[in-house]
Amino acid sequence: MDLPPFILASTSPRRAELLRSLVLDFKVVPSAAEELWHEHLSPLELCQLNAHRKARAVAETIPDAWVLGADTLVFLDGEPLGKPGDLAEARLMLSRLQGRTHQVVTGVSLIHRRALRERLFAVCTDVVFHPLNADQIGDYLSRINPLDKAGGYALQEHGERIVSHIEGSYSNVVGLPLERLRAELTFFGRALGDLHSVER
Repeated sequence: MDLPPFILASTSPRRAELLRSLVLDFKVVPSAAEELWHEHLSPLELCQLNAHRKARAVAETIPDAWVLGADTLVFLDGEPLGKPGDLAEARLMLSRLQGRTHQVVTGVSLIHRRALRERLFAVCTDVVFHPLNADQIGDYLSRINPLDKAGGYALQEHGERIVSHIEGSYSNVVGLPLERLRAELTFFGRALGDLHSVER
């Protein structure tokens, strides 16, 4: 049976690269849904909400496709750290994160509207930073573009310079929890018999 369209509702090249290790053929369709923030929601609830909004917006226009939406945020003491607006804000974020443990949460929504199938989950990874001084932070920021990255850093780009270790999923910090997603795709494939391009 041919695989129905599989859609990634994200323009993140990092997510596309990660998803390609599980799904051999998919299309990228950016979602127009705006990310929301509610102070009364937990980090996991907030990321799941935004992932669902992104996936639903695309699934409503492409009901015969599997649509995957995701939202990744960095949280320090429960406070979300989004993408910095400029280098000064990125420097401030890293100054706050240095020497401490923070959480990276990715919410994932997987929807097939026609089949009335939906799965929503979130994965959390603890990330421990090295103690860093101003020169080390400046050196790191000179090596990457922090403005398109939550928290102002990327684990996969010279992350060893700032990160001591992580506890949990590496790919989750990059933008997509592959271990959990593989299990979900396997479940859906068995339920509907149409995910044959998912690598086992």
